[in-house]
Amino acid sequence: MPAIQWKRQAIGDLIRIARHIAKDSPSDAEKLVDLIEERVTPLATHPEMGRIGRKRGTRELVAHESYIVIYRALGDRLEILRVKHASQQWPPRAG
Repeated sequence: MPAIQWKRQAIGDLIRIARHIAKDSPSDAEKLVDLIEERVTPLATHPEMGRIGRKRGTRELVAHESYIVIYRALGDRLEILRVKHASQQWPPRAG
């Protein structure tokens, strides 16, 4: 079973999302973070649960109607790369 590793950018994304939501409702921010983490956990045993990603070599898990977790499976580990709002451009446009 691969270990789940949250990359620095993904942790930063989650913190920014939580801070933004906490401005209006700290309890909603905490619930959303818990939900995203809960939805990511099964990836350790089912890494192909998410759809094929828009960026080569990645997969995307819709963790909430508004948030997508971008990840990749690398044999003995699963890397959480980013957490993006569904309205954000992903992958970023070149140039």
